[in-house]
Amino acid sequence: MAAPVSIQLEFGGGAELLFDGVKKHHVTLPSQSEPWDVKQLLVWIQRNLLKERPELFVQGDSVRPGILVLINDADWELMGELDYQLQDQDNVVFISTLHGG
Repeated sequence: MAAPVSIQLEFGGGAELLFDGVKKHHVTLPSQSEPWDVKQLLVWIQRNLLKERPELFVQGDSVRPGILVLINDADWELMGELDYQLQDQDNVVFISTLHGG
């Protein structure tokens, strides 16, 4: 059984508007049989934090194109993307690079 994982989530570049305008969230993910990964985190975020317009945040089982994801200040592409196993005290940042005009 994997222990609970405490992480910080940050949303910026307009993505915070989908989360009631709250930029930082300190969350504790509950214990589960396997370690938490980013794919499971996205499902948890949709169910517990996302307040409106999920199509602007997720596409399929990943974030939609135009959202930059950083894990501990590193591009998630270097960390394994959806397969990265979250560690206690990780900082995961989602920044929208799409802007209306």
